Amino acid sequence: MTMDRVLLLDTNVASAPIHQFLVAAGFEVHVVGRNPQDFLAKAVSNYVELDYSDVDAAEALIDRLGARFLVPGCNDLSYETCAQISARRGFPGIDPVEAVHTLGNKRAFRRYAEARGLPAPREVAEADAVAGRPIIVKPVDAYSGRGVTALKSPTSEEIAAAVARARSFSKGGACLIEEFVEGQLHSHTAFLGEDGILADFIVEEHGSINPFAVDTSCVIPDFDAEQLRAVRAAIEQIARDLKLTSGLIHTQFISDGARFWIVEITRRCPGDLYSRLISLSTGFNYAENYVRPFLGQPFDGRTGEPAAIMRHTIALRQAQTFGALRFHRPVQIESLVPLALAGDRVSESPFGRIGILFARCETGAELDALMAATVAGELYTVDG
Repeated sequence: MTMDRVLLLDTNVASAPIHQFLVAAGFEVHVVGRNPQDFLAKAVSNYVELDYSDVDAAEALIDRLGARFLVPGCNDLSYETCAQISARRGFPGIDPVEAVHTLGNKRAFRRYAEARGLPAPREVAEADAVAGRPIIVKPVDAYSGRGVTALKSPTSEEIAAAVARARSFSKGGACLIEEFVEGQLHSHTAFLGEDGILADFIVEEHGSINPFAVDTSCVIPDFDAEQLRAVRAAIEQIARDLKLTSGLIHTQFISDGARFWIVEITRRCPGDLYSRLISLSTGFNYAENYVRPFLGQPFDGRTGEPAAIMRHTIALRQAQTFGALRFHRPVQIESLVPLALAGDRVSESPFGRIGILFARCETGAELDALMAATVAGELYTVDG
């Protein structure tokens, strides 16, 4: 019996749980990416070296392989390419190109949010970005905090430099200036069905090395119920407005306790093995449920025993040669995924990573203490 073929557009280690589920479910999976040194490119036999930003080439590959299903991985480009192909081919589980642009382009989303009265930082016109006004400047289409500058009391020269920097990180040379809002960063990761949100989780997020690149996070099982209802209502409104398909919708928001502001929103699976954080913490099969809509299958909403888990991406403030990790306190390592070898020259965050650590705690209080120590830079030292 011939197995159905699936094309997975991503070879990064973050997509490994996606690949694992597809193979276990009996599919013949081909992974696509341009970097033969990525994890899946080295780890699996069905690797195709291809720059999938070339939509026509990716579509030709679908024809050559006879792929029945198309699955985006853990980066924006993979979902954008899938959306463009699906607009021609009608693959399941993938949003229309217009919705992808509204969610993925920071300026487009800010303007949509303002028009619909949704809680999000408001755009500031470049002419209104004046000395002394707190703002944040970012590329409209970059990721992982690349090219972002926060200015609490800027000079005119600092504003001009931030705009130039943001534009240099944008594929189209465009930047967004928005009001600066303060509070705790969280993510709300949810699975949409035809009648709204079927399952969701709140994660507390920190950037201990780079304030615009999340490196330390944990699930919050007792997030404020009233604010969670408001977050859910906003996400369901977005889903109705943009006629989103069933599937994952992942949102980052800043909360000051009383109010919240949506800062990022996407339909693709988050990176740095976020899927494993949810699965370890809740028993919910995150990667499997992410993939199911792309296969035309219903969700599996089962969960298991909750656990106190921290996810931490090991990164650097300044580039250096990686030698070893020297821990300063006991830690129960659930798993450690190395992304660099001893002797490698590792770039500073967000351009380089040493590994992804999952640590298990016995209680919530122990997890809080471990999170605090990690964010403060007290858990370990990176030796050169």
